[in-house]
Amino acid sequence: MTDVLKPDLCVIGAGSGGLSVAAGAVQMGSSVVLIDKGPMGGDCLNFGCVPSKALLAAGHAAHAHAKAGPFGVSQSKPVVDFQAVHNHVHDVIAGIAPHDSVERFEGLGVTVIQGAARFTSPKEVTANGVTIRARRFVVATGSSAFVPPIKGLSDAPYLTNETVFDLTQAPGHLIVIGGGPIGCELAQAHRQLGCRVTVVEAAKILPKDDPDLADVVRQSLADQDVAVIEGAMVTGTAAAEGGVAVTFERDGETETINGSHLLIAVGRKATVEDLGLDAAKITYSPRGIEVDAGLRTSNRKVYAIGDCTGGVQFTHVAGYHAGIVIRSALFRLPAKADHSAVPRVTYTDPELAQVGLTEQEARDKHGDSIRVLTWPFAENDRARAERQTAGLVKAVVAKNGRILGCGMAGPQAGELIQTWVLAMSQNLKIGALASMIAPYPTLGEVSKRAAGSFYAPSLFSARTKWVVRLLSKFG
Repeated sequence: MTDVLKPDLCVIGAGSGGLSVAAGAVQMGSSVVLIDKGPMGGDCLNFGCVPSKALLAAGHAAHAHAKAGPFGVSQSKPVVDFQAVHNHVHDVIAGIAPHDSVERFEGLGVTVIQGAARFTSPKEVTANGVTIRARRFVVATGSSAFVPPIKGLSDAPYLTNETVFDLTQAPGHLIVIGGGPIGCELAQAHRQLGCRVTVVEAAKILPKDDPDLADVVRQSLADQDVAVIEGAMVTGTAAAEGGVAVTFERDGETETINGSHLLIAVGRKATVEDLGLDAAKITYSPRGIEVDAGLRTSNRKVYAIGDCTGGVQFTHVAGYHAGIVIRSALFRLPAKADHSAVPRVTYTDPELAQVGLTEQEARDKHGDSIRVLTWPFAENDRARAERQTAGLVKAVVAKNGRILGCGMAGPQAGELIQTWVLAMSQNLKIGALASMIAPYPTLGEVSKRAAGSFYAPSLFSARTKWVVRLLSKFG
């Protein structure tokens, strides 16, 4: 006989967004059922953000040897034990896993079902022989690596973010198809760990970012001997002796390169298959589940959050969506998602971060009425002291001082961008950043200096000089 549960909330997906909803709701007094067929913590913990940053940290540690000479520190070339690197990555995952575990959530009072969930009607879900008839449902199934229909790929061995962190031996030559954030991060990490790496990108690397900022990352990859092939359309792959062969067309010519390993990093696809969304009368497409500003689907009893909605696919966005759903589903408060100040970071060395509009996006929307403010890290004393002077801050501001966006490529850009995120989310104008007191010497001064340049044309104008001379006559 099938068990029937009737909770206040049923959450499908135990990734960042789903876990945040479940934990928040149950601690506020709601009864919650949480369902997932995969490992607790979802893609972020097990295959994405956490292992990739752990691998990058290992790569940066190795690369620090190469950068020590100018400081007067002599070091021999580092010896990389790739098995130990693998152990480090998985030790980091294991250290975080208890926070996302079945035991913790059951301890909070959540009913956890480990199995595949499927809607059987607009008001009902089944999983592992259990029927759940909840007051509200939340779909938080995330996304997975998109594998393009490349000729021969089904017969050639390849890696995705779900398998690359299982390697215990260093690739001799890693070929990365895709020059977006994931491709660039993993390419640099493996290169810093001693692997030969080639990135093949159909357009330009980091195509969604400001070209001036992407150039900083491109130069860093080149300086570290990562081969980047842009404008190359991959036409086929094949198993080859010792690994894989990748064929691509560039400038009307066909070329083939051989490598030991192939990594596919061309984007993500929303997880919407086999959920019974049609039975639930939920509108969706391969791009994701359609939601309104309040994250409700076409079925008013069902919300969808995070990557599965096909929008901005970041862990921090899924967590933000969780708060919106809790306000709406538990407290019946009007809540709408605002994505205008969502930051994104590519964790290469140097990092690239962006919030709001890029220069081109601002020009497309506001024309030539915008002001572009820049400041190079080379003019920052802390960056000079640490010999990390590559990169710049680039802010886009309306004539009235309203901040439209900011991007930066440079050391700790992911940390520094948060000042701009706060300013934009609280509707602060550029004067708030220009007038703040920044401790010296810090990298954060680059934001203050960039903001202050908004006033330079008027402060140092001929009119200002005339006023100063006039006032001086009065003693």
